[in-house]
Amino acid sequence: MNTELFGIIATFLLTLLIAIPLGKYLAKVFAGEKVWTDFLKPIESGIYKLSGINIKEQMNWRQHLKALLTINLLWLVYGFLVLIYQSKLPFNPDGNPDMTPDLAFNTIISFVANCNLQHYSGESGVSYLTQQFVLMFLQFVSAATGIAAAVVFFKAFRDKTTVQLGNFWEFFVRSITRLLLPLSIVIALILTFNGTPASYEGKDQFVSLQGDTVNVSRGPAAQFIAIKHLGTNGGGYFGANSAHPFENPNYLTNMVEMAAQTIIPLAMVIAFGCFIRRRKLAWTIFGIMTIGFFMLLIPSLTSELGGNPAIANMGISQSTGAMEGKEVRLGPAATAYWSTLTTVISTGSVNGMHDSTMPLTGLWQLLGMMINAFYGGCGVGILNYFIYLIIAVFISGLMVGRTPEFLGHKVEAREIKIAALVTLLSPFLILAGTALASYIFTNHGDAAWAVQPKNWLNNAGFHGFSEMLYEMTSSNANNGSGFEGLGDNNVFWNISTGIVIFLGRFLPIIGPVAIAGLLGAKKFIPESAGTLKTDTKTFALMTFAVILVLNALSYFPALALGPLAEYFTLIK
Repeated sequence: MNTELFGIIATFLLTLLIAIPLGKYLAKVFAGEKVWTDFLKPIESGIYKLSGINIKEQMNWRQHLKALLTINLLWLVYGFLVLIYQSKLPFNPDGNPDMTPDLAFNTIISFVANCNLQHYSGESGVSYLTQQFVLMFLQFVSAATGIAAAVVFFKAFRDKTTVQLGNFWEFFVRSITRLLLPLSIVIALILTFNGTPASYEGKDQFVSLQGDTVNVSRGPAAQFIAIKHLGTNGGGYFGANSAHPFENPNYLTNMVEMAAQTIIPLAMVIAFGCFIRRRKLAWTIFGIMTIGFFMLLIPSLTSELGGNPAIANMGISQSTGAMEGKEVRLGPAATAYWSTLTTVISTGSVNGMHDSTMPLTGLWQLLGMMINAFYGGCGVGILNYFIYLIIAVFISGLMVGRTPEFLGHKVEAREIKIAALVTLLSPFLILAGTALASYIFTNHGDAAWAVQPKNWLNNAGFHGFSEMLYEMTSSNANNGSGFEGLGDNNVFWNISTGIVIFLGRFLPIIGPVAIAGLLGAKKFIPESAGTLKTDTKTFALMTFAVILVLNALSYFPALALGPLAEYFTLIK
């Protein structure tokens, strides 16, 4: 077996070995059952007392969303002010300047929304204080926000009929103290002992083999990178993200970082089944997600390992595959696996340049973000899948002539309207945003407000369109990766993607939580012989068909204009 493929299989199996017991543990943590981390209760009690929080006070779904949105708004204001004044604050040994208001607007929305789209380079764009006390802080709390929202969703289906859905602040704090912080410490230590910087020293100098004097950025990177992956955030401490040798020094750290960004999304699916006592349903959902993941991964591996046809036509051997934009220490297979994971899970980190991958690989990357429900981000992945599931329940109910039901609760017009709105939101934001960008680039390319310095695209034609499509898709999916042939640090891209990120983050959280809250409050209907079971292979196939059909209808024309057209041009 190819050693690179063996590494991919080993990484996936390692991830499963961690995620399954982690999911069972999380179900107990959020159900209030006894677990080994209960020694942290005094710390949590101190946080609640200091903050004036009464965790015994139950909230309904509206109160949960109010708390979630309010605290996120506070972080937006705090982070924006630090970004535009960072040059005047301490811990800035490299003298990095303030951000412009439009760049700060984009950056703070991106990190609050767990997207981490970066229109700046970490080495020169932010100070150590900003990296640690704004961006790293937001990587913890944005991940905890998504997990807490998912637990509210869990609570709605645990009991037969309820409007009491626990306390948001308890779920939020426990997500950090019992999950994110302990695992981040372990991952940061692994990275540090493998060569990732973890100090507050400024740039260092060394003389290269060619005799050039090079300034090398350092700083507290290991701790930042740990939560970047664990929280499915993805923002790079350095501009090259995990392709940088300090962020990802070797194949071991590459495996650790790939596993880190996957374990919580997988664990949350397992936790859902354990929490609501429907393990078969959870495994059914997990199976559909895994099938979808491998349907994107396998053709990506084939495409990258097969090499570039244009280079092959020049008579150049490509025994290792398509190496453009790849790190030699990692190879094309590990890069293809990472690129599939990072777009399916919405982490958005990269260990190679997505702009340099083969056209069909770019297609699968885009499709993974467009679907945004095969594992997905921390907590929000299962919320995104739930929207497809509710639509599948509704369609299946119509097909068999019964009132649609999910876990003993009738799915009625109000819930379907919310699900339909959330479903239509993503293609609207992606396609309308890409159309607007294409129009402005074509008709207003010399406008000072639109272009800095003069041209958005390093590549014309089909690939240039793919770059703009990718940017909007990544923003909507709260992914944050990019086809970096796009010049995106200008007023148009900063403002437009900031708006798309905000809407693409919070409306898909509000929708599923609202549906779950509404369903949970309804009278429970016991299962009967005519009940549509949602944990069967037949229903799983129905849900998968809904996912494929909805996304094919929404996105095929745009994909045909971008990566598909580029592919057929290349093989011609």
